[in-house]
Amino acid sequence: MKNEFDFDPEDLEFDNFEPDLEDFDEFDEFDEVDLDEVNVRTAILSKNNMVALLCIKTATAGGAICRVDPREANPSVQIYDDPAKALEWFTKSLRTSRKNGWQIVYDGLPLQG
Repeated sequence: MKNEFDFDPEDLEFDNFEPDLEDFDEFDEFDEVDLDEVNVRTAILSKNNMVALLCIKTATAGGAICRVDPREANPSVQIYDDPAKALEWFTKSLRTSRKNGWQIVYDGLPLQG
């Protein structure tokens, strides 16, 4: 009787694997991003013993805002084609959060370590 986890060693060989390079054409646009032009900013907010994060990452080709709210099941991400629009909405979101009683505990580069 053969166990469902039994296998032949040749089943794990990848010597003849050749990826189809056409599958990677959709990622060519990422080669155009200059990593020196990438900006990252993180805001940590606090309210009623809750902690939330609001993060922005922009580059020459656009930007993204990520919000981690303890009242939400999952983080949310908004993508922008224009980095200036991403920064505008990040600033508006911080302003609205302060009006809603959130205190900004930290606003700057992401902390590491």
